[in-house]
Amino acid sequence: GQYYTPRPLIKTIVKVVNPKLGETIYDGACGSAGFLVEAFNYLTANREKLSSKEWDVLQTKTFYGKEKISLPYIIGVMNMILHGIEAPNMIHTDTLVEDTADIQEKDRFDYILANPPFGGGMRKEVRRNFQIDSGETAYLFLQHFLKRLRAGGQAAIVIKNTFLSNGDAAALRKELLDSCNLHTVLDLPAGTFSAN
Repeated sequence: GQYYTPRPLIKTIVKVVNPKLGETIYDGACGSAGFLVEAFNYLTANREKLSSKEWDVLQTKTFYGKEKISLPYIIGVMNMILHGIEAPNMIHTDTLVEDTADIQEKDRFDYILANPPFGGGMRKEVRRNFQIDSGETAYLFLQHFLKRLRAGGQAAIVIKNTFLSNGDAAALRKELLDSCNLHTVLDLPAGTFSAN
């Protein structure tokens, strides 16, 4: 099943990250595009003060997403359109098949806001795209996000709390501490993502 991030949590994450107009925002596992929509709402809170050029940048050069599964992709595009993003830069694709070694500076983003899928697993040929091999889909997404984040950029990524203690994630935790300016780890209460 799909677990969607509760809207109050998304709003809080966007507020804390505090994205700026003119910078790019990416979610490579965007589902219903909740993070992108809330970032748009945040940046357009004072819509009447935006120039036509700023509005054009928001519409065409700010929000980028990818989603593998058809129904969430359709819902995500619809969600973005209904909230005012007229031509969403959302691609229906499997993010993890992208070769992370081929990512160029032009392919990086200022902000990454995401809640990648947990569990699952990827074929060995896909896992070869990543420096740190893992059978956990969320760990592969985390590596993808690290490669896609522009130097000096910010990311807020939801990941299972077992990431902090799982022995299989030790190399990835080390990579986070060595290559990123890790600011906060927030442990949410049990049941935060349950359907009820």
